[in-house]
Amino acid sequence: MHAFEAQDIRKSYGGVHALRGVGLAVRPGSVHALLGENGAGKSTLVKIMTGVTRPDSGVLRLDGRDVAFANTAEAAASGVAVVSQELSLFPHLSLLSNLFPMREPRKGLLIDTREMLRRAEPILEQLGVDAKPSVLVEDLSLADRQLVEIAKALVTQPRVLLLDEPTSALEGGATERLLEILRVLRSRDVGVVFVSHILQEVMSVCDEVTVLRDGEMALSADPIAHHTVPTLVKAMIGDKVVATETVARADVEDLAGSAEGVLQVTGLSLASGVHDVDLTARPGEIVGLVGLAGSGPTDVLRALAGIVRPTAGTVTLPGGRPAPKGQRAHVAAGVAYVSGDRRRYGLMLEKPIWENMVQVRSMGMARDGLVMRKASLIERAQGHVERVGIKVGSIADDVSSLSGGNQQKVVMAKWLDNAPSVLLLDDPTRGVDVGARAEIHGLLRGASNGGAVVLMCSTDLEEVVAACDRVVVFYRGRAVAELEGERITTQTMLELINTGVPEEATA
Repeated sequence: MHAFEAQDIRKSYGGVHALRGVGLAVRPGSVHALLGENGAGKSTLVKIMTGVTRPDSGVLRLDGRDVAFANTAEAAASGVAVVSQELSLFPHLSLLSNLFPMREPRKGLLIDTREMLRRAEPILEQLGVDAKPSVLVEDLSLADRQLVEIAKALVTQPRVLLLDEPTSALEGGATERLLEILRVLRSRDVGVVFVSHILQEVMSVCDEVTVLRDGEMALSADPIAHHTVPTLVKAMIGDKVVATETVARADVEDLAGSAEGVLQVTGLSLASGVHDVDLTARPGEIVGLVGLAGSGPTDVLRALAGIVRPTAGTVTLPGGRPAPKGQRAHVAAGVAYVSGDRRRYGLMLEKPIWENMVQVRSMGMARDGLVMRKASLIERAQGHVERVGIKVGSIADDVSSLSGGNQQKVVMAKWLDNAPSVLLLDDPTRGVDVGARAEIHGLLRGASNGGAVVLMCSTDLEEVVAACDRVVVFYRGRAVAELEGERITTQTMLELINTGVPEEATA
């Protein structure tokens, strides 16, 4: 008997069919992979199964009974827990409080903190969370916040657990601990739905697999033993070949400064496990760095930004200058680093929009002199609002009032304001809509055409296909391939990041 089942689920948004007759059956003691490209309908199905979204039609059954959850709390009370791709934590509350939102155990009228610790500490230890339970969530790294989100689901002792890209922000060790916990849950007859783009994880921990493609079923509850990474990739993308799309040379004013020469990386090695990376990037192109979490792209980007120090190798900046030591010195040398975690690293949320835009050039680097006129700073920021296309009510509003896409454009504008010669981007469109993503790609193209060296890490392979002229693929700490032109496809990248070699090399 299935612990939890979705049958003939349909969901449309306007004229767009997100799901068309989709089903998913989760058995007790089974880890069921739910796969598909971005936009295939995976997250929509998870939201329907956990009460976040109502389907247009279809049935959910729990232990053979029809159910309809009004929200995630109602689902959790019925034994169905979810770890969402978008974190739902309260940053100003403690780690411990976030594990029991609106459901704290009590002694009479008082919250029973001792009981909360008794339930939480074994799970936090299993996940490898080193932070104290009293620490505020806003002070945790993105990876630790992802672990807290997972722990929040596990403390409810669910009978069914749905995990939507739970390892996307985790380093290798934390990912292995989570996968081991999934094996323990299987032994306890918990039914698990595992959504992941990391196919090696799927192959190592899952029992069966369902694949969605364009909102429809491409595979339904196939045994994972019947598949390899290439066959799963084939099921996800079908017969289509996603070739390189030339990004339109958008009519964007060139905001980047002059950058003669190239960025040259030779023999770069890092303490994180990156080995002997050679890389060249030139003005006029956008270079993508891709790989599974912990395989190297993000670490290389952080090294190029001066955030981590190489253990070996050399980095030569445009113009032939050796890279300095430290992030501040890199910024002074014209290196900009744009994090996808904008709310933590990119913005001063309670400060005005204009102040966020000028914080690097005028406030951080004092490039406009020690005495700054507020009126001239506001005027310059207003110019960026118009050129970058940021939708604002007033430039004096707090940046927290903006949408996610407009916040990310503010982050872009603040670095472009410093006229960088090297622009490094780590998941720059994470959490923004399609329209804002296209506009941000236009800004990158404008910076590249203006003479900046542009390198971008992205977990969205379709974004890499759309935005990049050349792609360096990483596998287990090494750069294993360089793709250009028609070779930049989602299929080729998926095979390389999961195996280190293309399918034809293993045929």
